[in-house]
Amino acid sequence: MKKLLIYSIITAMILSCTPPEEKAKVSAYPETAKVDTVDTYFGTDVSDPYRWLEDDNSEATAGWVTSQNEVTHSYLDNINFKENIKKRLTELYNYERVYAPNKHGDYYYFYKNDGLQNQNVLYRKATLDSEPEVFLDPNNFKEDGTISLGGTSYSEDGSLFGYLISEGGSDWRKAIIINTDDKAQVDDTLRHIKFSGLSWKGNEGFYYTKYDEPKKGEELSGINSQARVHYHKIGTPQSEDEVVFAPETEKTGAGGYLTEDDRYLVLTTFQGTSGNQLFIKDVQNGDDLITVIDHFDNDHNVIESKGDKLLVYTNLNAPNYRVVEVDPTNPAPENWKDIIPESENVLTAGTAGGYIFGSYLEDAKTAVKQFDYDGKLIRKVELPGIGTANGFGGNKEDKEIYYTFTSFTYPPTIFKYDIESGESELYEQPEIDFNPDDFETKQVFYESKDGTRVPMFITYKKGVELNGQNPTYLYAYGGFNVSLRPSFSTSRIVWLENGGIYAQPNLRGGGEYGEEWHKAGTKMQKQNVFDDFIAAGEYLISNKYTSSDYLAIAGGSNGGLLIGATMTQRPDLAKVAFPAVGVMDMLRYHKFTIGWAWASDYGTSEDSKEMFDYLRGYSPLHNLKEGTNYPATMVTTADHDDRVVPAHSFKFAATLQEKQAGDNPVLIRIETDAGHGAGTPISKAIEQQADMYSFAWYNMGIIPPVAKEVQ
Repeated sequence: MKKLLIYSIITAMILSCTPPEEKAKVSAYPETAKVDTVDTYFGTDVSDPYRWLEDDNSEATAGWVTSQNEVTHSYLDNINFKENIKKRLTELYNYERVYAPNKHGDYYYFYKNDGLQNQNVLYRKATLDSEPEVFLDPNNFKEDGTISLGGTSYSEDGSLFGYLISEGGSDWRKAIIINTDDKAQVDDTLRHIKFSGLSWKGNEGFYYTKYDEPKKGEELSGINSQARVHYHKIGTPQSEDEVVFAPETEKTGAGGYLTEDDRYLVLTTFQGTSGNQLFIKDVQNGDDLITVIDHFDNDHNVIESKGDKLLVYTNLNAPNYRVVEVDPTNPAPENWKDIIPESENVLTAGTAGGYIFGSYLEDAKTAVKQFDYDGKLIRKVELPGIGTANGFGGNKEDKEIYYTFTSFTYPPTIFKYDIESGESELYEQPEIDFNPDDFETKQVFYESKDGTRVPMFITYKKGVELNGQNPTYLYAYGGFNVSLRPSFSTSRIVWLENGGIYAQPNLRGGGEYGEEWHKAGTKMQKQNVFDDFIAAGEYLISNKYTSSDYLAIAGGSNGGLLIGATMTQRPDLAKVAFPAVGVMDMLRYHKFTIGWAWASDYGTSEDSKEMFDYLRGYSPLHNLKEGTNYPATMVTTADHDDRVVPAHSFKFAATLQEKQAGDNPVLIRIETDAGHGAGTPISKAIEQQADMYSFAWYNMGIIPPVAKEVQ
């Protein structure tokens, strides 16, 4: 007890230190010109003075980006402990990471990173015990690692390999096909692929989705339209690819894939991020296209063929999802047969080795059950602990599968699972420079504004004193049916080992409790998401984990919207805010790239006056007010983000700099040759995280213990 008391006193002394007298300051913000741009919605005029920043090809926008980055990096480079944080992050990332293997043809393929390689390398080996060889190294695509793998696929016998590449983090993909024996390219490069993989038909060719070629100058911002499912035959030019399916309207996405036996072509269409139509075609018997579901109200996915029947994963009449058997000759939902009925927990389903594996979310934690194809429970899979397990899927002939288990303080570890016996054995465990026994995680439940019970995970170093002075990082998402589950983050170790607390609530809008939980955070109920997040911050403050002076709030994409809305509704809640690649202009988001698909969660400003008024009421860009003291804010985005175009962040940052009344800095950090996040090189990830942690601690008035060497 004495040792614990002494440790607490020393920690409090370190954390209560103020920054050195030579404090980093923001030089004058770049002058951002205003233009007289006004839109009229249902008789209401809305000014958009920074509209010109939407032009990502103009010299004026490029100059603004350069000037803003100069101000941002000048500020960050004057925080004298930033290099220590970067050094520690680099040390932590420098460990070998091996990923679960998959067998294709005569080889087991798997990814590995030696530690600081910008991109993971694809290896293969003939047996699990043989020496691996490098099969494809994406680090050779471009020296700085900004061209990355965007997907891979193997032909039926493993003789052909297709890989998709992403340039600068863009969602656009190019497909390259090679022989696996000599790695020689066998086809021309396929282009204009987006939101699609390659689904092989034997070894002859594959299905994929192609969008219209964007107009020159609109590659990263133009509307993505006219999705069509194509069939590409190996050895023929892309111009000869057959269009096998095209939705009736241009703002409808589409995808196609074959069942494992190559019999049924499954075709889906979507107009939002949830809900899809479902069609099937018996390609072996040449039958016409069969409509299974003709509306977009629910989610459906064919997970396996079962003789002449199909196993379909769906939430139709089952908000928590179920698995049903569908007869293609009589596919109406009233004829469906339950295989795995809906339960009180959300189900995700996959197949391997002739079995169905059902992964359930129990208060955002994973539980796995193994069933036969008739729905008989074989066993509950014993997992290593409380956390998240992924990888319960494979082929019918598989005898074993490899799953990954992780939690907040449990690095991703691979286990080999024997499908018949149900036994798991350790396959690969990373060695990282930290001791998980030094930390603890607990799950709490708190009440939101309307009384809804919301769960939250809280992770911290053992012995932390709940005195209201702990730097706390509150991260959430809250949208698009996405479930935030326990997961490990290498960079988060730096925050935790320096006395920080990490909190992750599971807000409405996510998928943690099924479709009802999701819908409760969409459209005219979106405010529930912000209320849930604000209540999470208030819980942490009232229970002395932290206080407003030591709280940082963070989120990306839809989570960036969350942070922007929280800042405008409760500018007093947190000291620091990190809105990343956020949807900040809720009146115009649907006018760029794939933004039209988000209307299923948000609605649009053109739907009705009621919807316009609601969106305008919380849109971060439109609710920044003159004379308000907002948190110290670092907006982050990237110049190649063609998911949430950077104009959202540009206009928000310019407006926030204009309206900010207090002394808290308002910076925007714009990454170059990067996109929405996927494929980000390790070097860039380390630099960005060092900047963010430095910014947070500095503006909280804290010198973290990792910085003691520079004092």
